[in-house]
Formats: sequence, structure tokens, C-alpha cells
Amino acid sequence: MTTSMTALWVAHPVLQAAVVAAMYRNRLKSRFPVFFAYLVSEIVMFGVSFPIYLRGSYTAFFYAHWILAVISLTLGFFVIQEIFTDILRPFHALRDLGTMIFTWAGFVMLLVAAVVSAASPASQSPIVEAVLTLQRCVRVIQCGLILFLLIFAKYLGVSRKQQTFGIMLGFGSFAFVELSLVALFTSGRIDENTISLINMTAYNLAIMVWFGYCVQKQPARDFASTLLMPQRWDQSLNDIQHPATDDSLIPMFEGMVERAFSRNHGDVSSVPDPASGAHVPPQSAKTVLHHLADSAKSSG
Repeated sequence: MTTSMTALWVAHPVLQAAVVAAMYRNRLKSRFPVFFAYLVSEIVMFGVSFPIYLRGSYTAFFYAHWILAVISLTLGFFVIQEIFTDILRPFHALRDLGTMIFTWAGFVMLLVAAVVSAASPASQSPIVEAVLTLQRCVRVIQCGLILFLLIFAKYLGVSRKQQTFGIMLGFGSFAFVELSLVALFTSGRIDENTISLINMTAYNLAIMVWFGYCVQKQPARDFASTLLMPQRWDQSLNDIQHPATDDSLIPMFEGMVERAFSRNHGDVSSVPDPASGAHVPPQSAKTVLHHLADSAKSSG
């Protein structure tokens, strides 16, 4: 490893420690506990792998590197889920759907990694093939999530100055660079040393992005405008999970009566009968509502 590559590698825990300090200072640890754990684990893993590398034991470094890579990928996957859950926090039904999708995505990734590992040639290590497959799956999901944020940020009320967007921007940018390097290496247009150099530089830049977002104050989420599209999605999923019963007709008619009261500006001498259009005394409003509910049940 060249001096420049070693310096870039050593810069990882230094920059990550700065992000951890910024998160702790701005009380972001409780909001993003998985991301905080990811950063701390990366620092600890550097403390384990770097001394092994300095000792020059290839076998020990090989196993340490790939075992720690599995831990890093697992935490990175759960960071994606944490960011997605934070984005959909106001929309409970969509958040539950997202959690279910991520659970199945994790199972599919493990299945694909197992198949690729079993089908790998005898000359290649099954562990390496499985980890590389998991790594590429996680990178694709990270790229997909940053594209999702870029497209739907305004519909979900997420500002590009919020920490949620910044964390995913760092992951997504690094994932895009890494996948591009893999494609170039597969086509024979770049060598391994250049890949390592660009990859380490890109990761350091991603950590700097995280640090910049963690030290600045987060603007309030934009709820000034009614988020009609995600609210319709959320309401539709909620209706599927909790179907309306016949008794729910009465609250609907009660809402009609309340709107009639508001239009009459406090004149409660009579209220309109929703069935006939005639006005009835307010004391018989409840009777009208129950009559309409019974009629709806019999017709249904």
C-alpha cells in the first residue's frame, strides 16, 4: 500500500470521530442511533484491522477484513432502513409498508449472496464472492434511496438541508462511485490500485458531507403546504389495514351536520335533513343520522 493510500485510510477514523462528536454535541445520537453505531463500529474496526495490516500477516488480515466488512454492510443496510423510516415518520401506514419491504429485501439479499457463493468457481473464495454480492446489493439500494429522495423530497416535506438528506447523500454518492469503479474494473479499464485510491477518497468525501450536515442546524420540516399525494397513499394503506365498518356512517353524517351549523353562522334553529333536504329541529338531528345509517345498512 502506498503512502497516499495509507494516509487516506488513516483519515477514515479521524473524520468519523469528528462526525460522532458533532452528532453527540447536537443531540443527533438519539434520532439516528443506528448511524451513530455505524460510525463508532467503523472506528473500532479500524483499530482492529490496521494493527493486523502493520504486522504483515496476510491470512489474519484477509479474514479480519472480510468479517469486518460483513458487520459494516449489515449496519449500513440498517442505516438505510433508519433513514427511510425517518422520512416516512408522519405517515404511519407507509412507514409500516417500508419496514416490511426492507425486511424482505434483506432476506432476498442473503439468498442471492448464498446462491452466488455456492455457484462461484473453486478457484475463488466463496466468502469473498458472498460478501461482494451483499456489498453491491447494499450499494444499489443506497443509490436507489438517494434517487428516491431527490425525486420525492418536496412531496414528503423533506428539505435538502436536513440531516436525513445529508446522511443519505453521503452514502448514495459513495455507492455510485463504488459501483462505477466495479463496472470499469470488470471491463478492464482500470486497475486495482486506482480503484482503492478513488474509493478511499470518495469515502472520505462522504464522511465530510456527513460532518457538514451534522454541525449545521436542521430546518423545520415543510408542512406548510398540504402533502396531498403521500397523505392519500397513507390513507389508502390505512383503509386497507383497517376497513371501515357500517357504524362509521354516523360520524360521516355528524360531520355533515357540523358543516351545516358552520354555514348557518351559529343559527341552530334548524338543520338540513341530508336525505330529503328539508329542515328539522336540532334535537331530532340524532334521529335523522341513525335513520340514514339504518337505510345505508339495509341497502348495502
